Amino acid sequence: MHILLSNDDGIQAEGIKTLAKELRKFAQVTVVAPDRNRSAASSSLTLIEPLRPMKLDNGDYSINGTPADCVHLALNGFLSGQIDLVVSGINAGVNLGDDVIYSGTVAAALEGRHLGLPAIAVSLDGRQHYESAARIVGELIPKLHGQLLKSREIININVPDLPYDQIKGIKVCHLGYRSAAADIIKQQDPRGEDIYWIGPIGLAENEAEGTDFHAVKNGYVSITPIQTDMTAYHSMAALQQWLNKE
Repeated sequence: MHILLSNDDGIQAEGIKTLAKELRKFAQVTVVAPDRNRSAASSSLTLIEPLRPMKLDNGDYSINGTPADCVHLALNGFLSGQIDLVVSGINAGVNLGDDVIYSGTVAAALEGRHLGLPAIAVSLDGRQHYESAARIVGELIPKLHGQLLKSREIININVPDLPYDQIKGIKVCHLGYRSAAADIIKQQDPRGEDIYWIGPIGLAENEAEGTDFHAVKNGYVSITPIQTDMTAYHSMAALQQWLNKE
């Protein structure tokens, strides 16, 4: 098996290094990741400047672009040979509920699936037990098969930040959702000019049993199938009726 591994925390992040080490126990792994932290880049592609892959001494590649850039380049002619699976992570922090809209970790996996390959995104609810998340991914990958997911679906995995033997199990979940993000943070630079920071993400608003929030909060790994079709099918009939009345 040949795995393409990327992330959004950057090629020097502990999560991707830990995961690469684990996956290389049973697969060929090529790492193509951003040269710096590109968290919350979503599925953005770099179109107004060139991308410059750099091969590191260990054979990995860093790119001056987004997570989606990395996977797009890797699968569209930059790498030679067959890739069997795209894996993105391990992200420092969860990607639960609405987070998947912004997440560069999830976006890298979606780009892989968009280009025809099965893909997994994996995140850790913290910054300590990366080995736990890596071990779980390493156990799940050999069980994958071609008919597990439909076209353009990925697996989004979130792991509690616990030692491996304290994780209670794995649950298939649907996405919960968060409340609105906190207000922006206004400051001034040394010249007295106003600058702004995006505020912290919102708290979990729907963390009922069955959601990814509930699983991780209670010590379980959450696995959620994610799709690119965001159509709200349940509202289509109501919209059509509204148009007909108008």
